[in-house]
Amino acid sequence: MAEVTRGPRRTFGPVVLLGLAGAGAAAVAGSKPWVVGSSGNLDSRSEATVAIAGGSIGSSSESPLALALALVVLACWGVVLVSRGRFRRVVAVLALVASLGVAATVVEGISSLPTKLAETLVELSGSDTASTSFTAWYAAAAVGAVLSVLATAAAVRLVPSWPEMGTKYDAPTGGAAGDGHDDGGLPADNIDIWKALDEGRDPTA
Repeated sequence: MAEVTRGPRRTFGPVVLLGLAGAGAAAVAGSKPWVVGSSGNLDSRSEATVAIAGGSIGSSSESPLALALALVVLACWGVVLVSRGRFRRVVAVLALVASLGVAATVVEGISSLPTKLAETLVELSGSDTASTSFTAWYAAAAVGAVLSVLATAAAVRLVPSWPEMGTKYDAPTGGAAGDGHDDGGLPADNIDIWKALDEGRDPTA
């Protein structure tokens, strides 16, 4: 039984690192142009940049859908690390949904992004034709999306068996006066220290 329990616990570190790497890659790639192209004398890589970054035409300083969803996944991983119980699993499910959203954005972009950029280039250049190509950032977004989906799906399944942050990291609550301990069994001195910190006083003074 000990080996069965220990097995899923060992997945905690690798899965979290994989999830962070995938979401991080998708977030960075989501702010970069996924498709570039040219039409006539107009090149989307020239000074007058015309590129599609994560689904929106224009400046890559905008916040595309892929970037927003990837940031949601990163935030969910942070919550998973410090939360416990059912709430932890709910957050893992939310991370999975957001990861699937990133993947859907990448898949949808295969057909829509080149078409949108080509139409924009033709309109701006006055030419009849335009050529487009995907950038390495699109590949990075695709890889990040796949890793993120795999990691979050694993988290939803394994999170109940993962180690949790102990209750000793929670701020203590007030206890009964006179017994020297609070309701959680902590010495009253510890309560005084927490209260001093909350009030902005130095408990060592």
